[in-house]
Amino acid sequence: MTIVLPAPWQQVLGIDHADPIPSALGDFLEAEERSGKVIYPPRDQWLAALDMTPPDQVRVVILGQDPYHGPGQAHGLAFSVQTGVKVPPSLVNIYKELESDLGIARPKHGNLAHWAKQGVLLLNNALTVEAGKAGSHQKRGWEQFTDAVIAAVAQQDAPCVFMLWGSHAQKKAARIAALETGGHLVLQAPHPSPLSAYTGFFGCRHFSQANAFLERRGRGAIDWRV
Repeated sequence: MTIVLPAPWQQVLGIDHADPIPSALGDFLEAEERSGKVIYPPRDQWLAALDMTPPDQVRVVILGQDPYHGPGQAHGLAFSVQTGVKVPPSLVNIYKELESDLGIARPKHGNLAHWAKQGVLLLNNALTVEAGKAGSHQKRGWEQFTDAVIAAVAQQDAPCVFMLWGSHAQKKAARIAALETGGHLVLQAPHPSPLSAYTGFFGCRHFSQANAFLERRGRGAIDWRV
C-alpha cells in the first residue's frame, strides 16, 4: 500500500520515503479492502489534513478521535464534512460555541477547509474507519503516525494552540508539554458531542482564547468563519 506523505511533513517527521504508515497498518488496511469492506474517507483523502496544512503554517491543532463513519461524510479533516452533507451533531455544537464566543453566525454547511488553509490542523487520532463502525481502526497503527505528527508540531519553535476536546484528546496533553519548545497554549474541554457538550464544552471560549494568544505571539488571528 502506497500513501504519499507531503514533502514538508516528510522533512519534519524525519521520514525519508513517501509511505509513512507502519507496515502492519498497511497490511491491515489492504486486507480490509480486499475483503470488500468500505473504508472512510476514500484513500486519496486519508492525509488530507496534512496536505492542506503544511507544518510551518500550523497555528492551531484540533484533535479528533476518528473519521465519521457514515456515507459521504468523512473527507480527511477532523469534525468536517463535505459541503452539502448534513452537519453532524458534534459540529453543530462547535458552531454553537463559536457563535456564543465570537458572535459568528452558525454556518449552513460543515466544510472546515477554510480553517485548514489558515493553519488549523484538523487531525484525527486514527485516519480511517470502517463504514458504520465507529472506532474500528483504532489501535491498528494510526496512533503511532499521528502521535509523531503531534510531536513534530509541539517541537517547533513557533507557538501554537492545541485544542483538546474530550478525554481521548486530553491524553495527549502531557506528551505535548514534555516535548514543546515554542511556549504553546494547551486548551482542554469536554468533547462537543451531544453527550458531553453541556458539561463544559459550551462556554469554554477556546476560539477567542486561541486568537488572543496568537495575536500576542505575533502569529495573527484565525478567521473562524467558514
